Amino acid sequence: MSPRARHICYFLDYGALSLYSLGCAFTYSAYAMPDAWVNSAFHHCFVPVAALNSFVCTTLSCYSRFLELEFPRLSKALRTTAFVYPFVYDNVPLFYRLLFCFGDDRAWTEAVAGYCYHLFFALLTGFLFASHLPERLAPGRFDYIGHSHQLFHICAVVGTHFQLEAVLADVCGRQAWLGARAPAPTFVSTFGTMGAAALGNGAIIAAFTAALLRVPTAAPLLQGSVPDGTQPKEQ
Repeated sequence: MSPRARHICYFLDYGALSLYSLGCAFTYSAYAMPDAWVNSAFHHCFVPVAALNSFVCTTLSCYSRFLELEFPRLSKALRTTAFVYPFVYDNVPLFYRLLFCFGDDRAWTEAVAGYCYHLFFALLTGFLFASHLPERLAPGRFDYIGHSHQLFHICAVVGTHFQLEAVLADVCGRQAWLGARAPAPTFVSTFGTMGAAALGNGAIIAAFTAALLRVPTAAPLLQGSVPDGTQPKEQ
């Protein structure tokens, strides 16, 4: 695979992750919103803001690829921020439910327990992504098995399993109550929002792809090293 194709594949990957975060917002808005927040201003704005967050996520993560050789620390910081920010925003309803469930037997449900496991594995995924453990402690020993990239994908899958189980528990336990109180979904608020987000993220990816195609073949970005064998700058 050519360096350009590799970068473009990463652009598409980042766009898919951004849309996944928006999908989580749809789900949480429909089934996981705390009782006290249902039909509130925050509830009405939750999904539209998540759609805007997807643009921020894709933009920052794609831009970070242009910096990873000369400014690796800045590149890593931007990419981590691009993933952490939508995650934190999407999970605000869960944080609220977890914060106020302890000590209240009525609030502790099977769904809340599932969200606890989901958040634990999500945080573990982020830790592995940012720390590059365990290969940093023993370079070369985890190139094939046990690499942090493998481990964080495993944790992400396990966390998604618990997320889906928790959402299904909320669907079974709260659907009737929410149906009587939550705003009814519309075509614009569902398919319209997702379609606009997909088009917007596609446009962002197209813009970065066009910028990448204008980069000279001899540029460090497409060579995997900085000129004259010098070390990449850190920031």
